Amino acid sequence: MSMHLPDPVELVDSLTAAGSLAVIVSTGGGSLGIAHLLTTPGASEIVLEAIVPYARQAVDHLLGGPQQTYCSSRTARRLAMTAWQRACTLNAPPERAVGVAVTASLVSRIPKRGEHRIVVAVQTFKATSVASVVLQKNTRSRLEEEEIAAALFLEQFMEACCETSRQPIAGGRSVAHRLRANEPVKHQREEAIPAWQDVLVGTRRAVKMERGTENAVGSLGNATTRRLLFPGSFDPLHEGHRLMARLAENIAEQMVEYELSIQNVDKPSLDCVELRARLTQFTDRALWLTHAPTFVEKVALFPDSTFVMGADTFVRLADKKYYGGSADAAARAVQQIAANARKLIVFGRVSDGVFKEPSQWPMPEALRDICSFVSQGEFRSDVSSTQLRQPDG
Repeated sequence: MSMHLPDPVELVDSLTAAGSLAVIVSTGGGSLGIAHLLTTPGASEIVLEAIVPYARQAVDHLLGGPQQTYCSSRTARRLAMTAWQRACTLNAPPERAVGVAVTASLVSRIPKRGEHRIVVAVQTFKATSVASVVLQKNTRSRLEEEEIAAALFLEQFMEACCETSRQPIAGGRSVAHRLRANEPVKHQREEAIPAWQDVLVGTRRAVKMERGTENAVGSLGNATTRRLLFPGSFDPLHEGHRLMARLAENIAEQMVEYELSIQNVDKPSLDCVELRARLTQFTDRALWLTHAPTFVEKVALFPDSTFVMGADTFVRLADKKYYGGSADAAARAVQQIAANARKLIVFGRVSDGVFKEPSQWPMPEALRDICSFVSQGEFRSDVSSTQLRQPDG
């Protein structure tokens, strides 16, 4: 047993008593913590699976695409949410499932230009928590930094499983004892809101949120038709989105309501930190929080409604690539959309300096029949959410 890590028997006993069922993800460091757990009798009662995606391509595959930064709060939270969802698919009840992720940038053969950093995220049904520390460079060996990563991972895992206790992890070996005065551990924690919990597990299909807040003001009832909905990830919501909303309101002669799905087709669900950041943006119009990652699900959830979208979303509606490569599945989806949606208001966009007019693209007539295309003369925005998104630390 490492002198810097908690007694493994005490650790396993405490985690077992907490009743948690965990999936662990480690990338770039922290794997000593996994070994510390799994070499102890009784660990199988706690750990459902441990995943070590070491190459960036492996992380990308796990998270559904490239990340802006790999040792960051956002990436750690996404990995933790992926782990939590994996625990649920392995039959852990949502209330007992725990997703733990550690991502690290530590000593390597080629000296790093950036910081030596460790980020640990833990996802439960009750909260998202993150702990991060920047280590002083050129003062420790790789093994010493690995031990700190493992200790921080185990400490955060324990604290998340035993939320009522803020004591050091089993054995009394707090990670703080291994750190210097100029190496503070920074913490972030966001409690889950009931609307997120309900939509995440499917208790409610959609919840209407009060503008700019985390307060739910309604759910699906009889008045779900004839709405004007603007679906998107809004990461972030920008002026281009707001202009689209105003123009769509002029066309449809009714107020836009935004729609944000907690679930994503090929990416992790939104965690509590991410959700709060998104919710506080919607101060001018109502927002529906849903469990409808695909457009087919959206039109089924809000039948006979008008939907606002950009060119990228529009072209995907009939692309078999987004239906498992099946042309038949794409054709069925097009028919469902055409049958359930009242209208599609479609905006073009700038790509590589050229404005793309969606009205000129080859699309099924069934979709064209319900489309209202907004021309470049009416709308042009060169701003994208990707360009505005800032890498986090």
